[in-house]
Amino acid sequence: MSDFSVLAISPSDADAAEKFAKSLRETGFAIIKDHDIPVAEIDAMYRVWAEWFASENKEDFAVQAGESNGYFGYKSENAKDVKQKDLKEFFHVYQSKEVPDSVREITRDFNTKLIALGAKLLGWLDQVTPADVQGLLGEPFEKMIEASDNNLLRVLHYPPLPDDVEPGATRAAAHGDINLITLLVTGSEPGLQAQDVNGTWHDVPCQSGYITVNAGDMLEQATRGHYPSTPHRVINPPAQENRSRYSMPLFMHPRSEVVLDHQTAGEFLDQRLKEIGLK
Repeated sequence: MSDFSVLAISPSDADAAEKFAKSLRETGFAIIKDHDIPVAEIDAMYRVWAEWFASENKEDFAVQAGESNGYFGYKSENAKDVKQKDLKEFFHVYQSKEVPDSVREITRDFNTKLIALGAKLLGWLDQVTPADVQGLLGEPFEKMIEASDNNLLRVLHYPPLPDDVEPGATRAAAHGDINLITLLVTGSEPGLQAQDVNGTWHDVPCQSGYITVNAGDMLEQATRGHYPSTPHRVINPPAQENRSRYSMPLFMHPRSEVVLDHQTAGEFLDQRLKEIGLK
């Protein structure tokens, strides 16, 4: 990623925790390689969900008023302070909520594995975050997510762009994530970019088997900026590559009552969902 020095870390590295914290601290991002989720399983997830998004009954799973699990149709969401809606549709998967029968088994297994990895990464931060920063926390990071019902696997489909795209509309406008950390297996197509501290945008590597991790706004708030939430976006493809793109980020969320700074995680989440048009 040129001079945007995101580290690629193997869990078997003796200094994995230190490398992970360093990369998050300096760039807001890190890359996990050599993890235990097979590429074949990731490919299978993309395949079954591509079939589901192409099905005629997806509207049967449309999200209900007051709920956050289920199917969100095309142009449901906008980035904070952005007028145009993102050019995507998506499904919200929670461990305690139902998912369509055709994707249930593989999705549950995939989600469980990603959450376990996310807990491990938060445990790394507990090991190496400076004591003065840890003193700001109400409880350790890994403990914040214990028994949390808020961890969210979002399965995204960015359809091929229509001919009449609204000026300024993109697949995903620049934004920071709401949560503690996000785990993102490599998307089915390129397009993800991250912004450095100088405002320059960089392509995030689209290498098979990588899991890109970024710090979210809750982590930035809880640590008073020690781990920055880095803006990122998904750009529109060139005409010759105008095809569907699929992506599966896992958003690691604390329990709603966890205090971040001046507000709880539940209050922060509610505020942000209203700002992006999902509540």
